[in-house]
This record gives sequence, structure tokens and C-alpha cells, in this order.
Amino acid sequence: MPQGDYIDLHRKRHGYRPDHFEKKRKKEAREVHKRSAIAQKAIGLKGKMFAKKRYAEKALMKKTLAMHDESTSRRKVDDKVHDGALPAYLLDRDETTRAKVLSNTIKQKRKEKAGKWDVPLPKVRPVAEEEMFRVIRSGKRKSKQWKRMVSKVTFVGPAFTRKPPKYERFIRPMALRFTKAHVTHPELKCTFNLEIIGVKKNPNGTMYTSLGVVTRGTIIEVNVSELGLVTPAGKVVWGKYAQVTNNPENDGCINAVLLV
Repeated sequence: MPQGDYIDLHRKRHGYRPDHFEKKRKKEAREVHKRSAIAQKAIGLKGKMFAKKRYAEKALMKKTLAMHDESTSRRKVDDKVHDGALPAYLLDRDETTRAKVLSNTIKQKRKEKAGKWDVPLPKVRPVAEEEMFRVIRSGKRKSKQWKRMVSKVTFVGPAFTRKPPKYERFIRPMALRFTKAHVTHPELKCTFNLEIIGVKKNPNGTMYTSLGVVTRGTIIEVNVSELGLVTPAGKVVWGKYAQVTNNPENDGCINAVLLV
């Protein structure tokens, strides 16, 4: 770990102060008034620069919000009147329409980029290092306790081979290695038992991501080839991201929501 990351290291070991999040919330709430005071007092070139910067921020925020609304808004068609009688098998079918038909792929890509990290669980509880690892005391030298056993659920690839015990730094128990997850599709409202391809990001840090540790809020990549999802070009989608919504070490299974 770099020398300047001592605050992150302390948080990983001991967690946050009891009032940390409350103080952070209050500081963010005061920030609005502080910026307002600066905007009112700033004059001349400094005032112009501040106003220009704020204008750009607001414009970007409005664009992003509009993109999110456009990508998620689905409404029922109630103003379309059919000519003549409808067949019986169409009477109870609700037709839906997108808010706006996308005319080209550039807009589609921009929308996907805007809603890329719109995850079901934006905030998760940080896991301390003592909770994540258990110290393994092995060998003759009891003073050098450098081995750690992972106490959370992990994922390792099918081609994984363990190192010799002499060189193994982190031990991932076989009983806590999972290869499948229960993934729920938010629009279809169905759950599928899908194979895990890999761990994309663990919110607790890059070390846990590289170890393949799966905790609540982790982004995993799952194999969705059996769902039959296709791209606008007609190609079958093979892998998609999903976020873990439960504590797998407590439940004995991984539950996740597909990010669509």
C-alpha cells in the first residue's frame, strides 16, 4: 500500500468513527451555503470564471438527468384508438412504448454511458480487515503470522491452481468458493441460476477484487447466454454485470440483480 494511504488503511482495519457519516452529511449540506456565499462575493474575473464553471456543471447535470429519465421511462399507451374490433387474445394485453425512439447508435451509447453505474445498492457497509481475514498461525516461527484465511465467499476461475502452502499468502477455503449466483432480471421479474464469469469490482478495495471476494454490493459478471438477450445489431449477449444484494456468507448463496 502507498505511504499516503494511511487513512484508508486505518479505516480498513478499524472501520469509521461512529459519527463519521452524520458529520459528512452535515458538511455536504453546508457546502451549498458556502458555494452560494462565494458566488455572491466573487467579483470581476474570478466571479466570471466561477459563474462559467457553475453553468457548465448545471448543464451537465440537466443532460445526465434527462438521459436517465429517457432511458428508464416506459409508459402505457392509452391514447391510441384502434379502428375496428380487437381480437380476443389482444384485449388484455397492455402495450407499452418508449418515451422516445432513438434514431442512431450514438444516442444509444451516450444513454448507456449515463446509466452505467446506476446500481441498486449505491451505498454499502465497509468491511474491516479483521472481519475479512483470519490470521493463520502456522510453522515454527510464531512471531511471523503472515498467512491470512479469507472468511467471506470467494470466486476463483475454473483454471485456478493453488500455490504450494509455503508460498501461499491468502487461503480461500473450498467451502466458501461459489461458481453460480441467483440473478434477478428487474424488467422480466424472473430469477435465473447463472454461472459467474468473474468479480468486476468489490467496493471495499482492489485487493478484495483481485482475490475474488464477494460481499454485499460487489459487481460480478455473469453468463447470460441462456437468457437469449441480444444487442441492437442482433448479436447474442454473453456476459452482463450484476450487483450482489445479500450477504453470501450468511445465506449460503449469492443473490444479485442484473444491471440492465
